[in-house]
Amino acid sequence: MPSNRTVRVALLRLCLARSGDKGDTANIGVIARSEAIYAWMLEHLTPAFVKRHFDDVCEGEVERFELPNLLAVNFLLHRSLGGGGTLSLLLDAQGKTYAQYLLAAEVEVPESLLHAQNRVAHQQEQPRV
Repeated sequence: MPSNRTVRVALLRLCLARSGDKGDTANIGVIARSEAIYAWMLEHLTPAFVKRHFDDVCEGEVERFELPNLLAVNFLLHRSLGGGGTLSLLLDAQGKTYAQYLLAAEVEVPESLLHAQNRVAHQQEQPRV
């Protein structure tokens, strides 16, 4: 019987991510660890969520692009790098740490989502005959 219980976890438990830059725009790609997590991501990992999480550095719009074949989304954080590259006085003028910062965000998820991810990982480890 599935549980309706929710738990707070770091986004890292659900996803992988990478980040970088193009000028003054940071780019964060987030990859779900399972199809169920991807469905959750589409509903909850919104541009508004990312904008709130980066409210101290992102002065522009946050856009999200969906990549369902990769179980991923890509966020563009406009005007978030203090001018970017050599113009910026920020410690991370290229946004290389932004993915890790996003993965540290705590989110509330159904407990069953964590178990679904574990089943997928276990299936991937099984040898094929």
